[in-house]
Amino acid sequence: MNPPLIVVAGATGDLGGRITKALQQRGAAVRTLVRPQTDQPKVEALAHLGVDVRRVEFADSAALTRACAGGSCVVSALAGLREVIVDAQTQLLNAAVDAGVPRFIPSDFASDYTQQAPGTNRNFDLRREFQARLDQAPIRATSILNGAFGEILAYNIPLLDFKQQQVGYWEDADWRIDFTTMDDTAAFTAAAALDPATSRFLRIASFQPSPRELAAVAETAGKGRFKLVRLGSRTDLDAAIRHARAANPAGEQQLYADWQQMQYLRSMFSVQNTSLDNARYPDLTWSNLPTFLTA
Repeated sequence: MNPPLIVVAGATGDLGGRITKALQQRGAAVRTLVRPQTDQPKVEALAHLGVDVRRVEFADSAALTRACAGGSCVVSALAGLREVIVDAQTQLLNAAVDAGVPRFIPSDFASDYTQQAPGTNRNFDLRREFQARLDQAPIRATSILNGAFGEILAYNIPLLDFKQQQVGYWEDADWRIDFTTMDDTAAFTAAAALDPATSRFLRIASFQPSPRELAAVAETAGKGRFKLVRLGSRTDLDAAIRHARAANPAGEQQLYADWQQMQYLRSMFSVQNTSLDNARYPDLTWSNLPTFLTA
């Protein structure tokens, strides 16, 4: 019996590449879709993994449909602004439907935008716009909401500032924040792609520390002695975002503009995955915060 075929879009990216490898580890056949203009080394790296690489222009609906044919699930790990998250994903969705693919996993990997008001986060609004199209399509969809990627804790963000040796927070030092490592997200996504009985939304987190706990764990991990600093209320952060956005109109065309990064922090202090689906696949091993920070 042939293994199930999973079609992955965005496999040349960090998360997409990890999902591709995780699918292979689960015995799936993987077909990756790349743009014709994709750098040859990236294509060769995928081919070296033994996956079926298809160069296809998303605007060519017939070619994109052929590239999706035979798949049991299409997984999108695409990243970008409207032309990608809304337009390109809609093209991919239509091709999956036309090819008779039964399931679709969109590139929703983020905090739970369903709990946030429209206008709170520009990039999440794009996901919400695509969600409306996806929910009208004759295909079963599953969104995986993983909070923030754990890797951002290494980026010297205000939440964990290594230079200032402080953990900054808004509103509440005991507010628990959802983090999932990229490897954990990829492993869970691979399992979900091969699971025909998934629900519309699956929520996961590798760890959920509060700012107070984060400061203590960072110190235990040997990163120094961190002070806990309140940076204001959520209302204060909202005002700072509005000011930064007005001062940087060019950021409307940037995926990670300074004010968009602030919007991500706002979402981290706004919503929580209070009920997790981590136990859905018992064979998965989840990362823990002390080990992750030490590494």
